[in-house]
Amino acid sequence: MENSMLNRMKVLSATLALTLISQTSFASSTVSTTSEIALEQVAQEKGMEISLETKSRDTGWMDFTADMLMTLRNEQGQESVREVKMKSLEVETDGDKSLTVFNQPRDVKGTAFLSYSHSVGADDQWLFLPALKRVKRISSRNKSGPFMGSEFSFEDLSSFEIEKYTYQYLGDELVDGMDSFKVAQFPTDENSGYTKRIVWVDKQEYRIIKVEFYDRKKSLLKTLSYNDFKLYLDKYWRANTSNMVNHQSGKSTELKWNNYEFKTGLNDADFSRNSLKRVR
Repeated sequence: MENSMLNRMKVLSATLALTLISQTSFASSTVSTTSEIALEQVAQEKGMEISLETKSRDTGWMDFTADMLMTLRNEQGQESVREVKMKSLEVETDGDKSLTVFNQPRDVKGTAFLSYSHSVGADDQWLFLPALKRVKRISSRNKSGPFMGSEFSFEDLSSFEIEKYTYQYLGDELVDGMDSFKVAQFPTDENSGYTKRIVWVDKQEYRIIKVEFYDRKKSLLKTLSYNDFKLYLDKYWRANTSNMVNHQSGKSTELKWNNYEFKTGLNDADFSRNSLKRVR
């Protein structure tokens, strides 16, 4: 009788102990999960704040024109150089408009690309091919394709718009001697060719100095580096050189910019679809 009572007391004691351990473990797990959610929310908010400040510091330029040398390099280092004229128009209530015209060499002369970036929804993009004498619309599903054989995709040529991404602050890093924020940007467009971009922004001027692009398999695809910055109108920084390296193909595309002119009086008429056929 005493042994039976003793056994029942041991079982009851063990059950109470297990219940207490389970409750403690659950409480600890709940606190840990809540803490992780709070930290993630803070990282998202800080990533958004950094991106908003980056965008804010590059507004008000109205329009600009510039000349650009595009150098394509294959895996063996062989080069192909193209001369390009670029125009861009700032749109206050939407994404920017841009017109890219190829002047040299002869096989691409007269080719023109028109882009209407949008803060919400798919961008509108058209390519004029002089050999075919027609304007080709770029489908939103094809925007991950290469632009004129370069390592830039059609998607890369859109203006940066806050609404196109969600954000996460990843920490601070030194890049080329500059103390920088490191922010992950996740595209909201299901047709994007990327699962994420990792962007480095220098803390002093909020200039984007490096971007890593991750493909749909979440593998590192390309890295874009910005160098040799110059200040225009005492406010707007532009990189005179940018280089896109494709880590999977070994190819790269370098852009060298010069002859920037801001507030030249461009308007919507300069970026109409009809303007594609009028370029010289």
